[in-house]
Amino acid sequence: CYMFPPYGLALHTGSRDLGLAISNFQTDRRSQSWDLDRDLSNYLHLYLEDFIKPQTWQDIAFLAVTQGPGSFTSLRIGLVTVRTLAQQLNLPVFSFSSLEVLAYSQGDKFIESSYLALQMPATRGQVYGAIYQILASGQAPRQILSDRLFTLEDWQTTLENLSFNYLLLETPIHLGNTVTSLLELASFAYKSGKMPLWSEAVPFYG
Repeated sequence: CYMFPPYGLALHTGSRDLGLAISNFQTDRRSQSWDLDRDLSNYLHLYLEDFIKPQTWQDIAFLAVTQGPGSFTSLRIGLVTVRTLAQQLNLPVFSFSSLEVLAYSQGDKFIESSYLALQMPATRGQVYGAIYQILASGQAPRQILSDRLFTLEDWQTTLENLSFNYLLLETPIHLGNTVTSLLELASFAYKSGKMPLWSEAVPFYG
């Protein structure tokens, strides 16, 4: 049994940043992000090992990770790391859309029930797009249009045909600082009793 509440640990590798967050959701929480870009594979494990201290891996009750969309290489590195840890430690893994995490992170900036159309650059002139509705504080956003890959023309047509008002938000280059939102979303699911297997954490590349 735990003398203190168990911890959740989140890794965000959906952009050029590495974002890490850890919390027991009562007395202790901390997060940090590093702009590593192509050096992510070289430094992730070093930063991770140092970041969790003074906690140990035995203190971790669940893991969270971004599944994309985002950088192909960075997402793969983050997912492989988390899946490996989950197998070794027998922990559940909560994987979330990078766009859902961003939408949730904006919750205190928009009024409840606002619709956010999120747009992320992709390759070959395409974009990733999704629409989420902001809900009350402490609730995950509602998915209105699932993450998918669009041509820019198709995405604009999709937005023009919506029957409700929305706010268009282009994703910033640095998403690592939304890692605290990733951890909060995972904590909601964990506290509801969900225990997803590591094998369910798969990347979304569109």
